[in-house]
Amino acid sequence: MTQSVSPNAHIDESAPVDADTFARDTAAIAASVSQVIDGKPAAVRAALVCLLAEGHLLIEDVPGVGKTMLARALAASVDATVRRIQFTPDLLPGDVTGVSVYNPVDRVFEFKPGAIFAHLVIADEINRSSPKTQSALLEAMEERQVTVDGTSRPLPDPFLVVATQNPLEMEGTYALPEAQRDRFMMRISMGYPDAGAEALMLRQRDAVNPLDALRPVIDATRVRALIAWARGVHLSPAVEEYAVGLARATRSHPDLRLGASPRATLQLVRAAKVWAALDGREFVIPDDVAVLLEPVFAHRVIAARSSASRGRSAPEAIAAVLQSIAGSVRVPLATR
Repeated sequence: MTQSVSPNAHIDESAPVDADTFARDTAAIAASVSQVIDGKPAAVRAALVCLLAEGHLLIEDVPGVGKTMLARALAASVDATVRRIQFTPDLLPGDVTGVSVYNPVDRVFEFKPGAIFAHLVIADEINRSSPKTQSALLEAMEERQVTVDGTSRPLPDPFLVVATQNPLEMEGTYALPEAQRDRFMMRISMGYPDAGAEALMLRQRDAVNPLDALRPVIDATRVRALIAWARGVHLSPAVEEYAVGLARATRSHPDLRLGASPRATLQLVRAAKVWAALDGREFVIPDDVAVLLEPVFAHRVIAARSSASRGRSAPEAIAAVLQSIAGSVRVPLATR
């Protein structure tokens, strides 16, 4: 993003969305989140891309590096309903989706909505709950509705799940099923802060929580308008062909035993449209697609056993394969 905006900048939510207002509004959101997330512009941008591309974000890293803080900062910057779900081994699917409770006075069953009924849902440590509970999110994340006792209920619009998870090697974690991982548009890692950012954190957060100072800079209605504008960013047939070529290459690569799904291809181009818009363009170029290849595809594909056994971990093997695919798939000549 090219605009520099004060984190307390006022957004004129009545103004129609165009390239200039899109840049100003998104810069204001990023500036607000960055007050809390020091020195992690890539993570802030990934969260913004998922919000505006109608995807969901999975943040995977060790405890204490700011995963939940990023999700809470984004939630605090948007004037919308927010719910946080702490995933634990004893969490039940009904705690997420809601349950029907019998009302003895009226002699009817009444639906009590679960925590999933919010614009922004923070699923904290999602891989500490059982696969059965994790599966309660599948319909919500894909179809943006919840079905309980045969009745489907729509979720708020916009709807975003920001989930955090600890590495699988840590005690008490469950691997997310393939179908669950495929619902997330992007997976990112926060990483440790550099020395300067960590020292600044010690000074600023010793007495106060920076989240307490955050105020919403945009509301849900304006977010919907930004989503609609980004959806209209031009995607040429040549760039479509490039995105499809990347996805198909993962399905035939000898070092992968599971390639990217068609859903992954769709989410790759949706994310690329927002990425282009954040760079001030109303059209997608191949570089937009290529830069998003790893965060959009890496958590969806599975390395072949032979690839992961060559002295590399499975994530390292997958990253190497995706880098080789990005360098080998032909970039189309006519991209606009």
